[in-house]
Amino acid sequence: MSVGAPGGGAADRHLLDNPTWASLTGPHAHFAERHGNAVRYPDDVSPFYALPDDPGPADWNDLAVLAGPGATVPVAGAFPPPDGWEVVAQGVGVQMVGDDVAPAPDGEAVRLAAADVPEMLDLVERTQPGPFLPRTVDMGTYLGLRHDGALIAMAGERLHPPGWTEISAVCVDPAFRRRGLASRLVLAVAAGVRARGEIPFLHAVASNTGAIRVYEALGFRLRRMTTFAAVRVPAGVLSDARG
Repeated sequence: MSVGAPGGGAADRHLLDNPTWASLTGPHAHFAERHGNAVRYPDDVSPFYALPDDPGPADWNDLAVLAGPGATVPVAGAFPPPDGWEVVAQGVGVQMVGDDVAPAPDGEAVRLAAADVPEMLDLVERTQPGPFLPRTVDMGTYLGLRHDGALIAMAGERLHPPGWTEISAVCVDPAFRRRGLASRLVLAVAAGVRARGEIPFLHAVASNTGAIRVYEALGFRLRRMTTFAAVRVPAGVLSDARG
């Protein structure tokens, strides 16, 4: 997940600079597990945590309490961490917005639900599109394409800052790639997003140039470069200062 610090002053900031925070304190507040100013999704929904913009020592302490000693935490919108917090994973990514995307419902796409989760998890395991857990499907609409009854491609909705919806878990069975299935599903998910009056956005690893070219061809444009990172809670700062 992206963890780039928002740039500029408060007037220059945007909901998408800290999308997990905006989601968990907005439309996804019903998912939020919270301690002080640290929030997270339930651990069977999404691995992501968040802090407010410009977090101070008390906010990072809240995160330590919420996550627990030694936990590895993906945090959005609050990077770099204070001294003592180890960065255990880091990479460069892109955030793209789809205000110019022409959505297109797909008559063959089916709505995926809890009963489909075993197949969804299997497809994710084989294609590695990013984190997908047993209840990730509850975050929004997930659509799939089937061949002879088997799930061969899917895409869906993840983070939900006010007025925006992230398209995520875009994946295609290796035997069915290069047939435009991912593009069809992205546009179909985008159709649902736009029908609610919202704008789709997404994240991708910067080195995944093939996927980025596909998204650009669909009308997504680069909004910013960002950082994918995870930090480890130092046991030495763990204290419930808020009582």
